[in-house]
Amino acid sequence: MQKHDKSHLVYIIPNLFTAASAFIGVLSIIASSKGEFSKAVYLILLSLVFDGLDGRVARLTKTTSKFGGEFDSLADLVAFGVAPAMLFYFDIGVHYAKVGSLLTAIYVLFGALRLARFNVTEPTNEPSVFIGVPIPTAAVFISIWILFFEKYHFLKDKASFVILIFIALISILMVSNIRYPSFKKINLPKTGIKKVLILLIIIFSFIYLYLIESLAFLFTAYIIYGLARAYKNFIKRKKIAKK
Repeated sequence: MQKHDKSHLVYIIPNLFTAASAFIGVLSIIASSKGEFSKAVYLILLSLVFDGLDGRVARLTKTTSKFGGEFDSLADLVAFGVAPAMLFYFDIGVHYAKVGSLLTAIYVLFGALRLARFNVTEPTNEPSVFIGVPIPTAAVFISIWILFFEKYHFLKDKASFVILIFIALISILMVSNIRYPSFKKINLPKTGIKKVLILLIIIFSFIYLYLIESLAFLFTAYIIYGLARAYKNFIKRKKIAKK
């Protein structure tokens, strides 16, 4: 009987990480409502850590379940849908009246659509790519840029409209068919490991020295990469069609 109880307890562990991610997302929303925007951003980043742990723990303990998958999606909608949307609204969107409200709602709705589509198509998706920008990536992208504007406050008064463009763009990209690398399964040749290691050391060095700027650059580069590759493939298909 004790062994049976212990085996059931193991199933709770990954769901605790999921619950922690959602809980921290709610704390981020509260922080945003109080005008503590930097704190709200760091809480979203902390939610991302717990979100990354729940799936890995579930796979390591072999406790993946349909309930866990559905719970994870709901937690993601809170932590990476509602929390960054409220961060955007209380910091930037509130100053743009109906446009700010509309973009806030669109981000949450498109995030929900992104999660629903992922759940339906996951079994048939390529493990090496995401179709559309994942909602955690979208959340970090928006949050980091808001944090960037908080740090360089003189830019906020002059160029806060840039965040409106970013949230509109990332909302559309979440529900687009543009493919983005997932980094879940990376097969590196042995000859390339040294180069990758050197590159990672350089990247982490910049993150250590310039955390906000480095993360803003990396996530923006990731978004641009997907758009550039999609454009390149579009031109290639157009040339083939002409021939």
